[in-house]
Amino acid sequence: MNGLQSSHLRPGHPDFLDLPWHLPLGAWAGECARVEDLPRGEARHPVVFVDYDGRAYALKAMPPGQAEHEFQLLREMEERQLPVVAPVGHVTVTTDEGDGSVLVTRYLSYSLPYHSLFLQSSLSRYRDHLLDAMAGLLVQLHLAGVYWGDCSLFNTLFLRDAGTLQAVLVDAETSLIRDTLDATTRDADLDLMEENVAGGLLDLVAMGALPEDYPALELAADIRRRYDGLWHEVSRIDELGPEEHYRITERVRALNALGFSVGEVALTRSASDRQRLRLRVVVTDRSFNRRLLHSLTGLEVQELQAQQMVNEIQQIRATIAGAKDRSVSLGAAAYRWLETRFSPTVAALRDDAARDEPAELYCQLLEHKWYMSEAAHRDVGHEVALADLRARLRGEQPTATVQEL
Repeated sequence: MNGLQSSHLRPGHPDFLDLPWHLPLGAWAGECARVEDLPRGEARHPVVFVDYDGRAYALKAMPPGQAEHEFQLLREMEERQLPVVAPVGHVTVTTDEGDGSVLVTRYLSYSLPYHSLFLQSSLSRYRDHLLDAMAGLLVQLHLAGVYWGDCSLFNTLFLRDAGTLQAVLVDAETSLIRDTLDATTRDADLDLMEENVAGGLLDLVAMGALPEDYPALELAADIRRRYDGLWHEVSRIDELGPEEHYRITERVRALNALGFSVGEVALTRSASDRQRLRLRVVVTDRSFNRRLLHSLTGLEVQELQAQQMVNEIQQIRATIAGAKDRSVSLGAAAYRWLETRFSPTVAALRDDAARDEPAELYCQLLEHKWYMSEAAHRDVGHEVALADLRARLRGEQPTATVQEL
């Protein structure tokens, strides 16, 4: 009998029982009112998006057993704090095409498939950030013991993050998870990345979206060079002299500034000089500022967005402490920031840019305020920058010239 045979879903989501499971996913368009047309990249399997009260889900049709396998991989990656699409569950189905399985994940709101960065002129400023985003994603996966096995632009979505990009893995069916990865395995993953990324860019050349002389091979190799630099930064071993213990704190802070969380600091005596110590820092994930901001405010944002917001909270903390002539907790400053800065600002900006992600809108304001202050040679203030940005978003004249400021 055609239709849904079994379902395994995490709590807090719909049961999906009202979907036309007796039909192949490719035949759902026009047959199901829940089907949504949302931005997507290319995929080796049929994919449809469905909407439940404003929450969108991605369904991917796969051969029997494969959806469960990928679901388990995504769950383990999620538990390791990696940037992957959120796995919801998997189902088994029977249609006229035979038995199959379907992977269910949350649709990644505000995400961009790679080709939109090249086909939409308004997004062209993000292209260079794609290289760092891909390199950063691979470093995070490899640190966590994950071999991707099919790193490509097609299998990656991008989120805007304070004017840059963060890459998110959306296809894990070829992945392997180990305790650690050796250099040979990492190199194999990087070889596949170079080949696949170059192929994706050459596809855009063939479409006419990029010029014929576009350096696709060079850019793919550049991702590897950026990966190597970042990998060295997070995995290198330093030697400390007897009076250099301060470098331990410096090293941890430098990694935190890159967004990495430090799980362990290991010190051992140098074999060549017993007066010196070898410092090895164990990096866990790249969510240091995200977790800090979430613990302070409950907000879920990207890493660089969180970094800018935490910096602003620290500034507010210092201002309040100076005015009151006493210390102020970071939590109290965060509450003040959330109530008087972030929430009202985002509410105002959403009136003029409702389709943009709230945290990115706020970071646009911080950037706009910085440019205005640089031009005016002084801090123009939050409200002035907000009024000016809103005017620009509406296509109106700026609220003030540099001379007036």
